[in-house]
Amino acid sequence: MSRSGRKERYVIDTNVPVVANGRLDNPDKPVYDRCRESAIKFLQRVLKSGIVLLDSDGAIQEEYKGRLHSSGQGVGDRFFREILQKQIVQEVDLHVKDGAYQDLPREIVDAGFDEDDRKFAALAKKTKARVVNAVDRDWLDHCALLQKHGIHVRFVCGEDSEGWFERRG
Repeated sequence: MSRSGRKERYVIDTNVPVVANGRLDNPDKPVYDRCRESAIKFLQRVLKSGIVLLDSDGAIQEEYKGRLHSSGQGVGDRFFREILQKQIVQEVDLHVKDGAYQDLPREIVDAGFDEDDRKFAALAKKTKARVVNAVDRDWLDHCALLQKHGIHVRFVCGEDSEGWFERRG
């Protein structure tokens, strides 16, 4: 909870619960244990006293569904189960026109910000909530531009991407 007693609201990139579960797409690039632990602690705090912001069209929930399992045992899967039960959720309407999020400044799109992450950025811009990221480098690469437009990112695994993944080989 915030100092005012209100629950903190977050826009959570899918990579946070995926990292908390320890399941990444690339087994040759395992996440450091401290990064996974940070993602777990963050999600536990959200599950206890936070609000997760989702778009009312369901694009974020659909992305979660593709990477998480409501019947799974990991903290990320427990997070997804709570999302499905709408226990910790606030839905927000995002304006989409011709496939583009109207709440997202054009400069961010033109800079090549990842199309899959635009829904998160648009939601954060509209609600003034912080985006939470674990290991998606696009948030780091565009951080200054996002901040310029009032989109702030919390990096649960730190802002040095060299510290996200273990080196193999």
